[in-house]
Amino acid sequence: MTIQPRGYVQVYTGDGKGKTTAALGLCLRAAGHGFRSRIIQFMKGQIDYGELKAALKLGGLITITQAGRAAFVDKKKPDPEDVKLAGQALELSRQALAEARVDILVLDEILCALDFKLVKEAEVLDLIRSKPEKLELILTGRGATEAVIRAADLATEMKAIKHYFDQGVADRVGIER
Repeated sequence: MTIQPRGYVQVYTGDGKGKTTAALGLCLRAAGHGFRSRIIQFMKGQIDYGELKAALKLGGLITITQAGRAAFVDKKKPDPEDVKLAGQALELSRQALAEARVDILVLDEILCALDFKLVKEAEVLDLIRSKPEKLELILTGRGATEAVIRAADLATEMKAIKHYFDQGVADRVGIER
């Protein structure tokens, strides 16, 4: 089943909250119409995110694969394990595009992985170019490059204006994770 005759490339970027949430919302909306989504999460793993539990309740309409550690990645000196896991997520992304078994593919935090130099811009642009015509491709994360934005059909920047994290509030179950 495909959503439309043509799928588009969407980018959700910026320093504000809501990039992953927007992508998840799109997948939830699509699931309501019987469409299938796959989410590959770069730089995320071993954390009990609510979306993992929710996806299990949707009968396989949304599947999520994590490719990361629970620890934060050091932008200035990434651990070799982080580079390896990002490479594995990149390969999973290539496979998902080649197989085209879903209607929507979300590459969650791939833009952050690009910003942290865990993946190369040319690799991200190759993924965009290899998108099957009918598949909707969503890329999320801070630090979208101009080339990625130009290659996209839609680009939205989430801008941080105010956040309770700045007052020391930790991430909350069911809200941030």
